Amino acid sequence: QVQLVESGGGLVQPGGSLRLSCATSGIIFSRYNMNWYRQAPGKQRELVAGIGSGGTTNYADSIQGRFIISRDNAKNTVYLQMNSLKPEDTAVYTCNADQWRRGRLIDSFWGQGTPVTVSS
Repeated sequence: QVQLVESGGGLVQPGGSLRLSCATSGIIFSRYNMNWYRQAPGKQRELVAGIGSGGTTNYADSIQGRFIISRDNAKNTVYLQMNSLKPEDTAVYTCNADQWRRGRLIDSFWGQGTPVTVSS
């Protein structure tokens, strides 16, 4: 049984920091790309950051330079360090694990999400 369990969300003031964690089980973690998505109220879900199985990272322009994604293959966990948070970062943040082969998505798993609220 595959599980992705996020933690670390909460209420933070503008300019503050949070670190989200996504602990996984039931997959060979090192073989998966790990992604953080977010969905704000009334908006579409967007990809925030991703880290490949080899460690290559990519970020949305909106968070470039403020968020850092990392992974610990020994702990089967991916992290999202969020700094200089802004009210527009308020959203539910969800962890995703995916695996591609020859350009095709062959596996994709999702967590339940953790809410982040940036407000004074």
